[in-house]
Amino acid sequence: MILVTGGAGFIGSNFVLDWLAHNDEPVLNLDVLTYAGNLENLAAVEADRRHIFRRGDICDAALVSGLLEEFRPRAVLHFAAESHVDRSILGPGDFIRTNVNGTFTLLEAAQRYWSGLDTVAQQAFRFLHVSTDEVYGSLGPGDAQFSETTPYQPNSPYSASKAASDHLVRAWHHTYGLPVLTTNCSNNYGPYQFPEKLIPLVIANALAGKPLPIYGDGMNIRDWLYVGDHCDAIRQVLLRGRVGETYNVGGWNEQTNISIVRLICAILDELHPGSPVTPHEQLITYVKDRPGHDRRYAIDARKIERELGWRPAETFASGIRKTVHWYLDNQPWVSRVQSGSYRDWIDRQYGP
Repeated sequence: MILVTGGAGFIGSNFVLDWLAHNDEPVLNLDVLTYAGNLENLAAVEADRRHIFRRGDICDAALVSGLLEEFRPRAVLHFAAESHVDRSILGPGDFIRTNVNGTFTLLEAAQRYWSGLDTVAQQAFRFLHVSTDEVYGSLGPGDAQFSETTPYQPNSPYSASKAASDHLVRAWHHTYGLPVLTTNCSNNYGPYQFPEKLIPLVIANALAGKPLPIYGDGMNIRDWLYVGDHCDAIRQVLLRGRVGETYNVGGWNEQTNISIVRLICAILDELHPGSPVTPHEQLITYVKDRPGHDRRYAIDARKIERELGWRPAETFASGIRKTVHWYLDNQPWVSRVQSGSYRDWIDRQYGP
């Protein structure tokens, strides 16, 4: 069995579905179900005995230790995080609590659990920490892509909290010997992403005839990674990654924000011409830039290709078309997420 934290969130739920599609090994899924945690994402495995869900907070040391002792997982895959930069600017405390204190709590519990295993089980155990390229800071137009040895220069409360968690993971390996792996990924996109992030927000607003807000001049550059490719990369790192190593996971897809929005508009013009406003590009609206907005991220993913043979299967053109199709085909999911009604069942089932 493996333990996945944050397995009802965007990347975590995609990983759980991907894992169970490729493995018979059960998943223990620990998620506190914040606004971005949605059990509807996991409806396809609701009756699958290989998926065991527990609602709980990674900052709850007793809970985490109890789950480790009860289920005896061979690996912990740590997805749980607060991840929206805008929210971190408005309320950084939640990010420090979850991303720093939560990771510390998990590491403490995992280290105690691992120390009590027999030698064979200790050698097989892994703690895989899922992180972000934002810890590296911002690149200029001609700067080399982020590599695993790029110095950390986080610029937002979110990226600073993730940088801190990366350092804790490294320290627990070098100080206590905990067998860890870290992945730093570029911007993910795909099914089940909460519509506060750029791509699902643009799709939802465009279909509703609402403005498509673009920060600043729209020329901020990100490397975009289809979430299915990310899940595949994590499986490969868990299977064959070298203990103590960091692997950058990127899509080799640098795009400006404005080019992404225009491409989504063009796809929607083709696939959904009945929207209230077409062409959809008419809805583009430039808004004041957010504080400390990093200009460019770019991942050098040659290490994971060289050592583990992984490369993304999706181009941005193929991945974004799949994503737009998914949101068009799953409008009830989008509506429930936007209205908050998806939380009604959670509240009835688990309480406030």
